[in-house]
Amino acid sequence: MDRLTAYLFPEQVSTFAQDIDNLFYFIFYASIALLAIVTFGMIYLAIKYRFKKNDEVRLTSSIDHNSILESSFVIIPLILVSITFVWGIKSYLNMVTVPNDAIEMKITGQSWYWTWDYPDGGPSNVFSTAEPLVLPVNTPIKIVLSSTDVLHSFYIPVMRAKMDVLPNRYNVMWFDAEKVGEYSIFCTEYCGTQHSQMSGTVKIVPIKVYEKWLTEAGSEDDDLPLDELGAKLYTNKACITCHTLDGSALVGPSYLQTSQMWGQERVFDDGNSATIDDNYIRNSILEPQSQIVAGYQGVMPTYQGVLNDRELDALIAFLKTLKEDSEI
Repeated sequence: MDRLTAYLFPEQVSTFAQDIDNLFYFIFYASIALLAIVTFGMIYLAIKYRFKKNDEVRLTSSIDHNSILESSFVIIPLILVSITFVWGIKSYLNMVTVPNDAIEMKITGQSWYWTWDYPDGGPSNVFSTAEPLVLPVNTPIKIVLSSTDVLHSFYIPVMRAKMDVLPNRYNVMWFDAEKVGEYSIFCTEYCGTQHSQMSGTVKIVPIKVYEKWLTEAGSEDDDLPLDELGAKLYTNKACITCHTLDGSALVGPSYLQTSQMWGQERVFDDGNSATIDDNYIRNSILEPQSQIVAGYQGVMPTYQGVLNDRELDALIAFLKTLKEDSEI
């Protein structure tokens, strides 16, 4: 079973992953057995009672039923369905009943990245492959999910944990990871052109490592120069999913193009325009729907509450360095 699971499913990491897989295999093998019985039974009867050349045309047997056979058609499926129902409801209740000692954290989805808030005033960040979501091993984790725009779905395959993320509503999921390691996170609900980029990594670490990381996370950014911090935020805050650095257009204008137009007028889709400067960049990040660049769709979410003033200054400084580099 373990070898077959390795071929068909991701690694089992959460406490309830094995139970879910076992239920799947019970249904899978029961279905194969029933298919085999029905298929080979049909083939056997078709061969045995086939009409042969020169056979006399005759009526079928007058026997119109068989109590044992007909009872088995009802009893056996009833037993299989009952087992599946009891097993399934037990597994479901285990998946939705959050332990009282679980660590609670908030994760918010928006196009096309996730933000998280750690408990007790811990760091807030946007996770990506560069900055994984760090959580402790052998500890129940309760995740409260919501969306700021459209429907998303938060999925960690190795945990067998998935939950829809809805705007204006909270959904809850939980898991307890039993193995240390780094595992993939996906959005499994199509949410726009960059849906496939809405992925990341969860890093499961020993509890002492997690506690140490929680106290130190974010502190290394305090000493970074603004332009270096901006370069880091460009990836960590998911700017990279919509804005390129090579001048090519993606979902939004290229950062390189914006930097090269510094001090010039940018035209919006409503016919208005504004000079590209520090205030323009800040407003574009905090209130993107107020100035949609002509030729682009207004799909950028607001970063209000996601970025602090120093981080906004850092992104602006990073943009200015792109202009300087392009002039060299």
